[in-house]
Amino acid sequence: MRFSIIIPAHNEASSLGLTLQSLVDQTLLPYEIVVVNDNSTDNTQNIVEDFQQKFDFIKLVNVTSSNKHLPGTKIINAFYKGFGVLKNDYDVICKFDADLIFPKQYLETLAFHFNTNKNIGMVAGYCYIQKNNQWVLEDITSKDHIRGALKAYRKDCFEAIGQLKKSMGWDTVDELLAKYNNWDIVLDESLHVKHLKPTGISYNKSAKYLQGEAMYKMRYGFILTLITAIKLGLKKNSFRYFKDYVIGYYKAVLNKPKQVVTVEEGRFIRRLRWKGIKEKLF
Repeated sequence: MRFSIIIPAHNEASSLGLTLQSLVDQTLLPYEIVVVNDNSTDNTQNIVEDFQQKFDFIKLVNVTSSNKHLPGTKIINAFYKGFGVLKNDYDVICKFDADLIFPKQYLETLAFHFNTNKNIGMVAGYCYIQKNNQWVLEDITSKDHIRGALKAYRKDCFEAIGQLKKSMGWDTVDELLAKYNNWDIVLDESLHVKHLKPTGISYNKSAKYLQGEAMYKMRYGFILTLITAIKLGLKKNSFRYFKDYVIGYYKAVLNKPKQVVTVEEGRFIRRLRWKGIKEKLF
């Protein structure tokens, strides 16, 4: 299978080389890797150029954007800059973060799953972070959700979901819309991906408000948003996370930003979420 990989990168010199090395060492080599150097002021560009001298399937796209940290919008805007230079005959498109180290058989294993069942639209492994000199499962990991750091989509699935939304919550709504369009999602517990920078480490208060806003844009409704906020607050052991989530939702209710799913898709999402809650409770 032909894997086209897009890696948005902003000041990732400390980790990008490790990510690229793990990808060029794969047992199934990528079809192409596009690194989008998004307004970096460190050595990110030079690192990519060094790899380009050895591997002709690596491309570099330099873009200039705001230095403001905007989870969702900024990274997906960068993704689309890379998407614009991809070859069109890929089988799987991946959006990977620039701070991951993949096991050598990662792409080969993804290809195995995709080839096993033509109805599989997304596949991934799990993110592990380093604690006390050991690699442990990242605490916000859910066994029924593919992390935004390591998304891989079959081309037909990617097109069916309308590609990626330029909004906080893009990495949740993609899976919900995949299910809405009858695609299967697979997470392989044997694939341990090292995540060098824990998720949310650079989020500020305004970014956390965007998480609540994302619930509004996905038409969750207040009760489901409240349950999600409580769950996140407990996982992070922080009342602040809960509060920012709820405030973000209410700000969206007042300001009414454009929602990213249709009324029918929103109805499906709510049913799916309530079904999952009931299964966990009973």
